[in-house]
Amino acid sequence: MRKQLLSPFVPFLMFFLYSPTSLAQTPSPAPSGPTNITAILEKAGQFTTLIRLMKSTQEADQINTQLNNSNQGLTVFAPTDNSFSNLKAGTLNSLSDQQKVQLVQFHIIPSFLSMSNFQTVSNPLRTQAGNSADGEFPLNVTTSGNQVNITTGVNTATVANTIYTDGQLVVYQVDQVLLPLDLFGTASAPAPAPSKPEKDVPAKAPAGSKEDASVNTSGASIATVSFGAVLIAAISLKI
Repeated sequence: MRKQLLSPFVPFLMFFLYSPTSLAQTPSPAPSGPTNITAILEKAGQFTTLIRLMKSTQEADQINTQLNNSNQGLTVFAPTDNSFSNLKAGTLNSLSDQQKVQLVQFHIIPSFLSMSNFQTVSNPLRTQAGNSADGEFPLNVTTSGNQVNITTGVNTATVANTIYTDGQLVVYQVDQVLLPLDLFGTASAPAPAPSKPEKDVPAKAPAGSKEDASVNTSGASIATVSFGAVLIAAISLKI
C-alpha cells in the first residue's frame, strides 16, 4: 500500500533532487574562430582579384589583426571580379607596390557603418589610405532612398548588398573599383587635336626693301629709255 502511495511522488522527488544542478549549468555559446576577411570573401565568391590584392599587400593580415585584437570596427567595400575586369587594361600592373596598398586601404573605413549610418554620416569619410580632412584620398557618400553611392572624385560606385556583418565588421559589395583621386585623378589629359595650319599669306615687303628698290629702278630705266627715244626723234626732225 505504501508503495502505491509513494509511486506518484517519485517523479516529483527526482525533479527537486536534480533541478538545482540542471539550472546551474547554462549552455555556453560555441566558440567561434578568429575573424578572417579573406575567408569571408572566399565564401561569398566572385572576389578573387580583391583577395589576391589583400594577400599580396598584406592588408588581409592587417584587417584580421585589427578585428581580433581591438574593438575597432571596420567597413570594407568589396569590388567584384567583374568590377576589376572593367578597368582599363594594365591598370593594376601600372601601380607600384605602395600604390596597390593605398588602393586596398581606400576600400576600408576604420569604423563600423551600418546601412542606416550612411544616411547621417559626415563627408568626406576617412579611409585607411589617408586622412580625407587633409585632402588625402577623399571619399564621399550620397544616398537616395535605400541606395547608397560612394564617390571618389574619379568615379561613383553603388553599394549592391551586404556580404557580411557581425556588429564589428561589415563587408559591402560594390559594383565598381573605388579609384582614389590621388592615384587616378592626376593623369594627364589627352592632348588636344592639332589645329589646321593657316594658309600662308605672303607678307608685304617693308618700305625701303629690295623689292621696292627693284621696282623703282625698273621704272626709272623705262623713263630714261623713253626720254632718249623722244630726243633722238626730235633731232631727226630738225635734220
